[in-house]
Formats: sequence, C-alpha cells, structure tokens
Amino acid sequence: MQEGPPNEPDAAEPAQDTNASDSDVPTVPRRNTRQQRRTESQSEPCKMCGATEWESDIARGEEYCASCGNVAEMNAIDPGAEWTNHADGPDRSRVGGPAKYSLADKGLNTTISRSDLTSAGLARHGISGKNARDLRRRATIDERSKTRSSRARNLTEAMKFIRDRGNLPRSLVEEAARLYRLAAEANLVAGRSIRGVAAACVYLAAREARLPRRIEDIAENFDMTSEQALKELKRTIRLVSRNLNMHSITGPDEYFEKFHSDLGLPPKVLGAANQLWLRVGDSMEWQGKKPSGIAGVILYKAAQLQSHARTQSEVCEVSGVSEVTLRGLLRILDALLTRMGEGPYH
Repeated sequence: MQEGPPNEPDAAEPAQDTNASDSDVPTVPRRNTRQQRRTESQSEPCKMCGATEWESDIARGEEYCASCGNVAEMNAIDPGAEWTNHADGPDRSRVGGPAKYSLADKGLNTTISRSDLTSAGLARHGISGKNARDLRRRATIDERSKTRSSRARNLTEAMKFIRDRGNLPRSLVEEAARLYRLAAEANLVAGRSIRGVAAACVYLAAREARLPRRIEDIAENFDMTSEQALKELKRTIRLVSRNLNMHSITGPDEYFEKFHSDLGLPPKVLGAANQLWLRVGDSMEWQGKKPSGIAGVILYKAAQLQSHARTQSEVCEVSGVSEVTLRGLLRILDALLTRMGEGPYH
C-alpha cells in the first residue's frame, strides 16, 4: 500500500486560512508559572474517576477531585515557594522581608558595607584596586545623600531613641516607631523635642499592648528626669494620644505582674493580689487614685496575707508613690474589707 506525501494535509481536517489576521486568533492569557503550586497527588489522574481536575482547600490542607469529590491528600504540606506580597501590586513573588518602621529607610535601602571595602574584604570578593576606589567613592556619595535631608536625619535620631532607650519587645518597638511616623505626618513633632515625642510614642505603644510603663520610668530611660522635662513629657503624651485617637485607661491590675517581679515575690502572692482586686476593684473609692499606687497597695496587702511582707518603702519605690499616699490607700483598702465582713489584716 502506497502512502501519500507526508506533508499533504488530511482530507478530513479543514485547511487553515493562512491569510487570517493575528487579531482573529484567540489569545490565551499567560500565567505566571512561578505561582502554580502542584503537589504529588495533582500529578496523577484521580483513582476514582480518572479525571485530572484537581482543587485545593487551603484551610483544610486537602487536595480533592473537582469531578467526583474524592479527597486525594490530607494535611498537605506545600514544598513550593512561599509567595508573599508586602505591597499592593498583583505580583506575589518574594523580594525580601517586610518593611521595618524602626529603621529610618524602613530597611529598603541598599548600603555598601565598609567591612567589604577593607583589604580582607577586597581579597575575599576578588575586587581590584581600581574597583575598590570606585566603590569607596560611591559609598561616600551614598552616605551624603542619606543625610542631606533634615527630615531624614531627625527620623534616624528618633528611631535610635526608640530602639536603644525604649526597653520594649521587638514587636512593640515597631509599633512605637509606627506611632512616631504618624505623629510626624500629623505635624506634632514640629516645635517639640524629638526625644520627648519618641518617649511619648514608647509609652503609648506599651499602654495599648497592656504592658504599661510608668511615665517616670520612661522619663528616666530618655534622660528627662527634671521637673520641667517630666511635665513636657506628660503634655506630649496627652497631645499624641488625642491626635492619634489612642484614648485608653490603664487599670491597676495591669501593673501587678511588673511590680510583682520587681519586688521579687513568689507566684502565690500574684494570685492573692488578683483575687483581692476582684473583691474590691469595683468600689468607687478608687476613683481619681493613681493606678500604680493602687497596684502597689494591693500587692503590699497580698504579700502580708501570704507571709511574704515587704516594707512600705520598698513598695513605694516600685510603684512610684510616697509612703503617705500608700498609707492613705491602705486605709481605704482596710475600710472596704471591713465592710465586706473580712476585717482589716495586720
């Protein structure tokens, strides 16, 4: 049997119109192959119906057949790349870590390290002398361009204050830095010290996270212990709080853990203090009283009840109130316990 020419078109198939324009040909949108995630179960047909229409349930970690519903894989672990988009664009390819508010340039700037321009660094990277001179010149120009703007210099100084003197966990450092940027955008830094606004943002970040710090402690960390500087810090805190809509009231119970640790008391004293505050905390007698002072007197009484007493001077040093104030609060506490039928404890 003689076979026809290999290039002759099949009679059953219609001939293609070679004169058709490119616009008549439907275009298939290209997909970013980097974003396609396929697991081992998706590479084979379904064992139940033979279909290859796979679907993924990200919440359950399941791979199932869209045709018959057969679950081919459970608790699937995706070994592919972790596509993360830190911007607002459609591209989800990973290009580095998220921006950091605690850095003046948010960590997005490229810096030529001085350690790479030393003799050892040049030899390690195989950089010639001519290229080294060019890199040193570029590094100098880069540093000058960063410090040319006064706003950039002020922001750098503020971020150093927050990181070095804030005494906060890393997550709260980022929150305090974010608050400072918001305060700068609201024009609250103009006419005020960078140190004071940074201290106010540290205080507000800790207060919002229910990890309160005494204003006196913040002032000491930022070298603002004078009477005038302390008053200015309190005014700045109220100003930033009002403009950023961060009104919050710190309760005495939020100071218990910190004061308990500062006094070196055993764990059972903290539990007794919480129980004591549950009994007397709803009284109107505490209205207008300093929360840290109330926390101090509650811990003072709880330590007495648990036979781990601390002196009034030790409690006053931790809570930041005078002994006269502490004794006045103690009389209120004893009166409340008497009305409850428990009587004062000595």
